[in-house]
Amino acid sequence: MKRVLLAHLRGTLILGVVWVLFMSGGCSTSSREGFAIYLTKENTPPAQMPALSHVDIAAQPVISLNDITTYDAETHEMWLTTDAFDRISSLDVPVRGKSFVVCIDRNPIYWGAFWTPISSISFDGVTIWKPLGPQDTKVIRLDLGYPSSHFYEGEDPRSSTQVLESLQQAGKLTPVGPATMGKLPHSMKGYELYSWSEDGGWRFTLITGTNRNKTLEEVTQDVDTISRDGWVHICMVGADAIKAVLSRLPQDEHVMWLGRLWTEQAPEKGVTITLPTGPIVEELREHASQYGLDLAIVPPDS
Repeated sequence: MKRVLLAHLRGTLILGVVWVLFMSGGCSTSSREGFAIYLTKENTPPAQMPALSHVDIAAQPVISLNDITTYDAETHEMWLTTDAFDRISSLDVPVRGKSFVVCIDRNPIYWGAFWTPISSISFDGVTIWKPLGPQDTKVIRLDLGYPSSHFYEGEDPRSSTQVLESLQQAGKLTPVGPATMGKLPHSMKGYELYSWSEDGGWRFTLITGTNRNKTLEEVTQDVDTISRDGWVHICMVGADAIKAVLSRLPQDEHVMWLGRLWTEQAPEKGVTITLPTGPIVEELREHASQYGLDLAIVPPDS
């Protein structure tokens, strides 16, 4: 029986964790299955993973190379077969997550957790968000942290040489990312726009609209994402920059400019989501109108 030895080390080691796979009684032989994602055999909760000396992986992977049609090396998105996507969608994922282990030939490379987007509990590891409904594109993504990368701790293990080589050898890897897209995708729930004052200027974040409330960390993270499954998060500085981004939206797209967060602002961070003073609001209102956008402005006191 193969077992996983977890040494909880912080600092320069991936995720602060070293995984060693061994077989009790004799030398192990690798199955040569390449990249695969396994659940833990005993359904070990993510909160317990760093403290354990060993963890068994399940007998069969929850995602194998045969389940993947394409893996994007830049965004770490996986296009799955319909059967595999339905399998992930039907997983029972509690609000505190469901542990998984990314393996090459059943040898662990790093671990993470499936997470449900309805959870209000943060997580500092690698995540795969469980799809909440049917999608035209059967895509899942290996993300850092939940609900945003601000909660992630440690180095990013996703671009492991072993992982990318396995995917490339299997013909699944594409190095082409979506960041060169000219037009931004249409969003079924529109877009949300946030603004705040920082270092004497105004910063803006345009993010895909959702049914859940965004956190301050999620809104203010300085990371641009334009994924092929339609998720957009773009952070920029200055009115000219946000005008350029708004110009890339489809005509008639709905944009809600929120003058405050619906969650607690965390004032100790020194950032308050609000609307700009002076003529910037009217400038953007006029610019949105010129490009046929439906811009709704929500004042801070509403």
